[in-house]
Amino acid sequence: MALYQEDFPIGTTVRIGSRHQLLTFQRTWKYHHKLTTEQLQYASEIAKVKTLTFYHGGDPLYELQGIPGIWHEQCLSSFDNSPPSEKLADNE
Repeated sequence: MALYQEDFPIGTTVRIGSRHQLLTFQRTWKYHHKLTTEQLQYASEIAKVKTLTFYHGGDPLYELQGIPGIWHEQCLSSFDNSPPSEKLADNE
């Protein structure tokens, strides 16, 4: 990823990682904005990106609508909520 380039612009719908993913990140991440224990309860939730900032060095940091905390991009993934029939049409 390019420096200071986010995967999820403001307004994007994202899914928070699984509890296992969050616990792994919490255990291994050694730098800024560590995940809190409170954030673990939001595993697998879906939310929209409310704000986007960058830590010095380019790490994107997100705030999500209705969900507390600062979220690292590694803890989020894209969420596609289109109906299954539309997904099939896209793959043809």
